Amino acid sequence: MKLLEDRILSDGTVLPGHVLKIDNFLNHQIDVQLVDALGEEFYRLFGEDKGITKILTVESSGIAIAYAAARHFNVPVVFAKKGAHTNMGSDLYAAEVYSYTKNKPYNICVSKRFLSSADHVLVIDDFLANGAASKGLLEILEQAGASVAGIGIAVEKGFQPGGRELREKGIKVKSLAIVDSMTDDSICFRNDD
Repeated sequence: MKLLEDRILSDGTVLPGHVLKIDNFLNHQIDVQLVDALGEEFYRLFGEDKGITKILTVESSGIAIAYAAARHFNVPVVFAKKGAHTNMGSDLYAAEVYSYTKNKPYNICVSKRFLSSADHVLVIDDFLANGAASKGLLEILEQAGASVAGIGIAVEKGFQPGGRELREKGIKVKSLAIVDSMTDDSICFRNDD
């Protein structure tokens, strides 16, 4: 998606360790017009699947993008919380994921009240690198017996294995911007065809 790629080029910063910082428009401060355009594009990419009943993401950076997509699909957003919270009770689906940016594992969980075998779910997230968050969300969907419509990603780091591994499993993965390589002074994209 050229709009997103252009914004990454103009406002993104590459930090040591292949970290792409886009917090000024996507995951700290949010450009609502851009995020709405991302939601509309996910609807264009996955909207032919008329059976989608819910959008699933993980807190917190994926929530705004998932909300924008859900608005176009006219379905609820469910987000996996990081860590168990006392107000969630104990009837949960849970998975462990490893955070590349925080360099540690953590648990994500969703109340069983919000996902079931009757659901056909589209997973939406802001980043895909090694695929830990997406795999954790897929594990939760498997526990719920829900079917997977696909995975929509705002920014994929194509030089890391997550996207390739998910696609090799037969999952429909659509990324709006795939970063093929990045250095301190350049970011190169490739098309998701």
